[in-house]
Amino acid sequence: MGIPGQSRRERLRAATTAQIKAIALDHLASEDSNALSLRAIAREMGMTAGAIYSYFDTREALIRELIADLHTALADRLETACRSASQDGPAAAIFALGHSYRDWAIANPQHFRLIHGHPTDELRTVPEAAHRVPGLLAGLVGAWTGRLDVPEPELGPAYHAYGWADFEPEYAALVHAAHPHASPAAVAFALRLWARMHGLVSLEVYGHLSAQTREPAKLFHAEIRHFTQVLGEC
Repeated sequence: MGIPGQSRRERLRAATTAQIKAIALDHLASEDSNALSLRAIAREMGMTAGAIYSYFDTREALIRELIADLHTALADRLETACRSASQDGPAAAIFALGHSYRDWAIANPQHFRLIHGHPTDELRTVPEAAHRVPGLLAGLVGAWTGRLDVPEPELGPAYHAYGWADFEPEYAALVHAAHPHASPAAVAFALRLWARMHGLVSLEVYGHLSAQTREPAKLFHAEIRHFTQVLGEC
């Protein structure tokens, strides 16, 4: 079903664009993104090379859209997981977000590698949806405690308390708009938590944990638990 008000031509173009993306993701499930070919997709769809280039003028343009779509779908998934668990408090919501993220990555390793390992262009443009997950964590942390505004002793005397100037202006503005209660210190704590989650998941997806542990899920759970315990002491 198309968007109300779309012409038949627009509906057909949207449907063809969606089919191109679906086939591209199928190809990525079995090969590296560097091997993705617009011509191969065109052959599978019965299109000419010229026709498919009217939808995506380069392979990089297609990959950028795939990355943006995957970030959006992932953020939607994790936000849903948080909402479902939020009635049990922010710690439960953080656990739900973390485990939903790990489950998605293990089930979709090629998608994980695409959005986290592919430079989208020379400027490494980051889709806006990529900010939603660390922003969501900042909101959870900020709602949990307001006492993260003080300097963190473990940083040492050379580091000052966190301020908004410590973050990219675009990201800081997005977080502040969505979670006005989140302080700069909460944003920093959330980024540290996000880095720990992503780091362990990345090691697992790329096969670097298998030689050390038979229970990566247990290790992941313990890491989130550590951070929630620290928050609980703030």
